[in-house]
Amino acid sequence: MEGSGGFFPFGGGDPEELLGALRAFAEKQAESVQETQREQFATLTLNTAVELTAAALGQIEVDGPPDAQALALRDAMRVLFPEAVALVSAARQGFMRQ
Repeated sequence: MEGSGGFFPFGGGDPEELLGALRAFAEKQAESVQETQREQFATLTLNTAVELTAAALGQIEVDGPPDAQALALRDAMRVLFPEAVALVSAARQGFMRQ
């Protein structure tokens, strides 16, 4: 087994090389996991922003002529939009981190 690398696909058997290769592999795996978690957080945050905005607008009962209804929905969006933007901004930061 000596010289064949044993069960490890790393170099000849130098303990320092093996340790270095294992360390590099572990760091790469950790980075991959972190990137996946950031993407999942960003996707969840975007979906939440869309769902909350749609649900809030769905709760609004507007009466009257179309102009009055449009005005009521615009007023609601003035309140909802900044909250949705904050969620989308958080999601974007999650996507853009490296």
